[in-house]
Amino acid sequence: MASAAIGRGIRTVHCHGYTKRSRDHKDLGCVTFRPSRKCFKMETESSVGFGNGFETGIGASASQTPAADPFLSPSKNDSTDPQKKSKETALILIRHGESLWNEKNLFTGCVDVPLTKKGVEEAIEAGKRISSIPIDMIYTSALIRAQMTAMLAMSQHRRKKVPIVLHDESEQAKQWSRIFSEDTMKQSIPVITAWQLNERMYGELQGLNKQETAERYGKELVHEWRRSYDIPPPNGESLEMCAERAVAYFKDQIEPQLLSGKNVMIAAHGNSLRSIIMYLDKLTSQEVISLELSTGVPMLYIFKNGKFIRRGSPAAPSEVGVYAYTKTLAKYRQRLDEMFE
Repeated sequence: MASAAIGRGIRTVHCHGYTKRSRDHKDLGCVTFRPSRKCFKMETESSVGFGNGFETGIGASASQTPAADPFLSPSKNDSTDPQKKSKETALILIRHGESLWNEKNLFTGCVDVPLTKKGVEEAIEAGKRISSIPIDMIYTSALIRAQMTAMLAMSQHRRKKVPIVLHDESEQAKQWSRIFSEDTMKQSIPVITAWQLNERMYGELQGLNKQETAERYGKELVHEWRRSYDIPPPNGESLEMCAERAVAYFKDQIEPQLLSGKNVMIAAHGNSLRSIIMYLDKLTSQEVISLELSTGVPMLYIFKNGKFIRRGSPAAPSEVGVYAYTKTLAKYRQRLDEMFE
């Protein structure tokens, strides 16, 4: 699945390694961007219209959407849905669990490597930590380690909705993956894979042992390749180049979903998430190069009134932090308690 996604989104030229470009791509400087999927037309935590996958605006009709999920309907004492009243949405960021090449201390980059047993456990633990936070949409990179992390994490969510990967790469893929049960659609969450959220491409370092590479080229030069903002490794991406594609995708595709009331989870990689956090927290290029993210530790942001506010699990915590729930999230969790316990 991931390798097919990479084949659709990633080709190689210049620093990015993208050579072959299909007619539905357009260039922006050194980065090649693929036009994104149309916005979803789903009600927050109660949506159901999938059409040819989910309600993506690709041939699906809004009239197919059934009544709202009673789970988030107002209680007898509430006159309005608190989620809509507050216009507050949740954003969860998760760096994938440990991969087989993390374990071997190899430069991984855009090589498609799965999780280790420890990585699987980290993903499951991440899911337990966010099991009481609403999630309407999931974005992952095109790489299997991020996708595994998202799926394993969602297996722990108390709502028990099923994450389903959207396939719109061809008309046949859209038709063959179509769902015809409204009840099934109510209990599903769309998963969008995007190469723009991939780890930064490490060029000629990919597959090399980090320690051996430092001994060969010198610790200072390798440190510069790994930790500087604008200096790429040989034929690879710098953090700045990774940020161009990741942040552009976030602004263009994910932020509008948050604005429309969707709660979003992103499962991605150290550098693509550092880039997004740089945007969310307004970090400088000097501040972001010292930012470390622990594998499998979700970070929670609240998006309200056009601002992102971090609510738990700071970068690279010595101990996993506690999420500071808002009133809206607390109500959501209370309803989970009432319904499932």
